[in-house]
Amino acid sequence: MQPIDGLIVTFHDFTLELPQSVLNWLGLCVLFGIFCVFAGKCFERADERKAPKGIVFIGEQVYNLAMAIIGGNLKHKSKHYLPFFGTLIVLMAFSNLLGLIGLQSPTSNVSINATLAIMMFLLIQTNAIKKGGLRARLKELCEPMWILTPLNIIGEFALPISLTMRLFGNILAGSIITLLIYTLLKLLMPIGVLGYLFTPFLHTYFDIFSGLIQTYIFFTLASFFLSEQVVEEG
Repeated sequence: MQPIDGLIVTFHDFTLELPQSVLNWLGLCVLFGIFCVFAGKCFERADERKAPKGIVFIGEQVYNLAMAIIGGNLKHKSKHYLPFFGTLIVLMAFSNLLGLIGLQSPTSNVSINATLAIMMFLLIQTNAIKKGGLRARLKELCEPMWILTPLNIIGEFALPISLTMRLFGNILAGSIITLLIYTLLKLLMPIGVLGYLFTPFLHTYFDIFSGLIQTYIFFTLASFFLSEQVVEEG
């Protein structure tokens, strides 16, 4: 039985191909949406006088995690952007952990990473324009002198490219290295069976440590550059 690599939908002359990474991301979105609805009802019934437990406890930990990542940068604006950042932080963290159960991580697909990075880029640029208007934003790109405008524009576009490639490179590299090691162990059987004793450490680093670190870095950088536009200095 061949593994499912994706889904192909054909309608007349139109063909839509959804790779496993995209299907996994959509599946995570559905599951997290169901969790949020269920958690919301649990919060409504929760007794504030008692210590949180179950779904309520998990929800509070997710809130604390998201605030720990973006709070230092966005400060008093953190709660305003918490629903957006918190949702994506949880989705990316779990997507980076899918390798533990043998599924392809959505963030190993450069198109998904690029989509997330472009969302961050548009959020930053939109708030930059809202802060002082389009003219002020264009003037900002011409500082400290107009001859540096091309470099300033390149610097703005460097952010989504950097976010995309850093996340893609680290997650994909971990997947490839893990696959190569398992292939090598299979070729070295029966002696290779001893190597499986060390594979838990392999997954601990590439699927857990590296995956969570990349999530932290992605949203720390995104919230930092957003804070330059939405957080008043002083």
